[in-house]
Amino acid sequence: MGICSPPTLAPDNWRDRMALRCWRWWHWSAWPRTRPPPSGSTQSFRQQFSTQEQTPQICVVGSGPAGFYTAQHLLKHHSRARVDIYEKQLVPFGLVRFGVAPDHPEVKNVINTFTQTARSDRCAFHGNVVVGRDVTVPELQEAYHAVVLSYGAEDHRALEIPGEELPGVFSARAFVGWYNGLPENQELAPDLSCDTAVILGQGNVALDVARILLTPPEHLEKTDITEAALGALRQSRVKTVWIVGRRGPLQVAFTIKELREMIQLPGTRPILDPADFLGLQDRIKEVPRPRKRLMELLLRTATEKPGAAGIRLAVTRLEGVGEATRAVPTGDVEDLPCGLVLSSIGYKSRPIDPSVPFDLKLGVIPNTEGRVVDMPGLYCSGWVKRGPTGVITTTMTDSFLTGQMLLQDLKAGLLPSGPRPGYAAIKALLSSRGVWPISFSDWEKLDAEELHRWSVLTWGLGRLFQGLLSTSSCQKVPLCPCGFNSSQGDNLSWVQVQADLAPSCLFPAGLWRVTRSRICWK
Repeated sequence: MGICSPPTLAPDNWRDRMALRCWRWWHWSAWPRTRPPPSGSTQSFRQQFSTQEQTPQICVVGSGPAGFYTAQHLLKHHSRARVDIYEKQLVPFGLVRFGVAPDHPEVKNVINTFTQTARSDRCAFHGNVVVGRDVTVPELQEAYHAVVLSYGAEDHRALEIPGEELPGVFSARAFVGWYNGLPENQELAPDLSCDTAVILGQGNVALDVARILLTPPEHLEKTDITEAALGALRQSRVKTVWIVGRRGPLQVAFTIKELREMIQLPGTRPILDPADFLGLQDRIKEVPRPRKRLMELLLRTATEKPGAAGIRLAVTRLEGVGEATRAVPTGDVEDLPCGLVLSSIGYKSRPIDPSVPFDLKLGVIPNTEGRVVDMPGLYCSGWVKRGPTGVITTTMTDSFLTGQMLLQDLKAGLLPSGPRPGYAAIKALLSSRGVWPISFSDWEKLDAEELHRWSVLTWGLGRLFQGLLSTSSCQKVPLCPCGFNSSQGDNLSWVQVQADLAPSCLFPAGLWRVTRSRICWK
């Protein structure tokens, strides 16, 4: 990693603080950009499809923003289309649920829009189905007229430096999943007994992680952060967070909103090296207004009182101008003492199925405006289409474009003709393989029960699952919506949940027929 100037020590009387220095960032220009949909095309689609007799069966893989926005566009602009959304988690909404910081509830309001889409009588949600394992992409293609892959970026970009696998080094993606209750990250257990943490990367996720580490725990109690994370943060001794990047302040990837939140964080102060900002005042005069406002805020903050005090960083110099600026190692190094390192250099998609082409270098499915290369009837949207960049509105525009391309192909007769069985065929396959999907109405029942039990603002199954997944033995599950215990086993409807539970915790041993645990409701 690259860095510029030596660290300085901040006064000891600052308990919590954030040290923002060495603003250098990773090069993202390799990611393909999308074009906005042609104006005036939507109306013609609606007129064309309103009289069609065929009912297109369309499958969307992934229930995050890309998946729901794609489904929304298809349902809005084709009056007969039916859309099935498959999700590997038991719960919907993807990174809106598991990636948005818990102290940003306003960002999660988009869930209301997605819920309306999921409640459409032409849309169905099927959770707990892992495409590529429980059902293959070719099987989906046989059952549907078109398949859209919108499963996002499930992995993180590796640092590819020595020591990356040492204890105390985590990806920001895993850390975010930990405090947001993502099942696969529940056992992360980061050691927060050190006084200094380093975050490598300077995008919005990096600032989210820094803010959560330094926010007073009492301010997080009213959010939907997990109880386990909140307990760990109450005991945290982290006082200083360094945010490190390869390039300069003109190339930072975070937005002014996140920066302003860090600057105004109670009980903390930002510390920037003024040397990193020399000559910047003249260079920002011609940049676009949003970037100019961000730079002006950084400049004002950098000229305030300095402060601050692992990891060995390469000192770099900047070559080039604007977005073409590169960080070039000088040969010098700098040691930065710390006890926790979080890599926040970006997320990365994974291949979903051997039948689907995938660019391992870029981490995307090769496509042209959402059409998967050399695979008619197969589409992609969101991060797996363009790379893990942008905000939710970026994904919305991108997904709408994919939806429009699909509808264009349908209109042009490029998709399979004749009826397709859709979910009926996939349901039979899943049942034969012991997979029990979760419907959206199932999810809403559990969501309503949790809200009733806790009477606090949470995001559905998060804390309910925390209680279940952390339980190793009990006579009955106190959070089971129907009050199930071992004397009630015959007249119950079941839904499978993904959990590492002892079967006796949930139901009589005689009911343990499959490898997955279940919870009941009325």
